[in-house]
Amino acid sequence: MHSGTASLPGHPERPNEDWAAAAVPASGRGGAVVVLDGVTPPSGGDGCVHSVHWFTARLGGALTELSTSRTDLTLTEVLAEAIRRTADAHRGTCDLSHVRTPQATVVLARWDDRAVEHLVLSDSVLLLESPEGGVRAVLDDRLDAVPPEVLRSHAATDLLRNADGGFFTAAADPSVAARAVTGVTPRSEVRALAALTDGAARWVELFREGDWTQCLGVLRKEGPRGLLDRVRALEERDAEAGGVRRWKLHDDATAVYAEL
Repeated sequence: MHSGTASLPGHPERPNEDWAAAAVPASGRGGAVVVLDGVTPPSGGDGCVHSVHWFTARLGGALTELSTSRTDLTLTEVLAEAIRRTADAHRGTCDLSHVRTPQATVVLARWDDRAVEHLVLSDSVLLLESPEGGVRAVLDDRLDAVPPEVLRSHAATDLLRNADGGFFTAAADPSVAARAVTGVTPRSEVRALAALTDGAARWVELFREGDWTQCLGVLRKEGPRGLLDRVRALEERDAEAGGVRRWKLHDDATAVYAEL
């Protein structure tokens, strides 16, 4: 396996709330990729004494360990157990029932000689490339279905957060793992994959610089940092032109690219 990872904070004075890892099991066969995008809560509290980056580091560490050491578990079970472990780490100090308790989007991929498993929860993206060069994007588009006017209201958004008819993220309830988009692809049908937080996926989703196939081509030729530098340049250019296309100029942006 050959892999590369890059991550940039949305603002130099704020901690990066994304988290990423690429791992090779001790057997030397197969591997795993984990990418999380921590959800920055609105002002007003979230019932937790810990930061979002504390949460993503805890959850990401648990996901990396479990996805490589517990190959007997499905990725849905891996996510459920990692959420449970993370919740137990601060259950005694924090109100985990709070709707804004620290949470994150999740991308998981794991492979061996036979198959590539995947799991996506919320608006990060997984790309799977076939030996012929075709690229399939695995997306959880439930957040996209929420009307923009609803998302502009924190109270209205909270009613849809981890709720039927709304959207789901990894927070403190292990049962949310069953809501993830999952699948299995024969190993022979995947030659490379990539995981992107929405800050990195802006190259396709916001700026329309190319499709997912072209995005994976940038990752192959320029590496994850090359893609992130392209996104930052587009954001700066848009801001200079007076574009009002998002709530914030830059977002935390993370990309992992792996050739299997």
